[in-house]
Amino acid sequence: MNTLTLTNSKNIALAGVVGEITFEAYAWLLSPVLFGVKLEPANLVIGLTKAATGMQLPYAAAFAIHFLIGSLGFAAAVFLMKRITKVGYEVAGILTGLALWFIAQGILAPLMGRSFMMDFGTYTQSSFVGHVGMTLLIAVVWKWLSRQEQAVSIG
Repeated sequence: MNTLTLTNSKNIALAGVVGEITFEAYAWLLSPVLFGVKLEPANLVIGLTKAATGMQLPYAAAFAIHFLIGSLGFAAAVFLMKRITKVGYEVAGILTGLALWFIAQGILAPLMGRSFMMDFGTYTQSSFVGHVGMTLLIAVVWKWLSRQEQAVSIG
């Protein structure tokens, strides 16, 4: 289902929240074990805000902004990828994750003075796992919720 309805919007938003919470758990708990780095994308928000406005955002505000972007924006991006490409949920999730990973590490990080793709170091590798894993999870949860809705409306 790739039509935007109120029910589908709720499913996409819920899938986004699940994806973002899982991403944060990965970033803070699993990434340090697997890659030796803790992902803190709120620092990217802080750096970009400072570069664009000269203003220093508090960490809590930057975290909240990233949480909203991650939960609602990334879910909307998965929806758009699925709608535009007409691929399945999982492929849309993976393609979206690849695109968002590249945007974060290849475009936004250099805007705040970091190297392109942060030299493909462990942070970038962990970010790849985080972005692709998160958007794939969003797609899978959205697919499951959509199927639950269809089962309820049929039965």
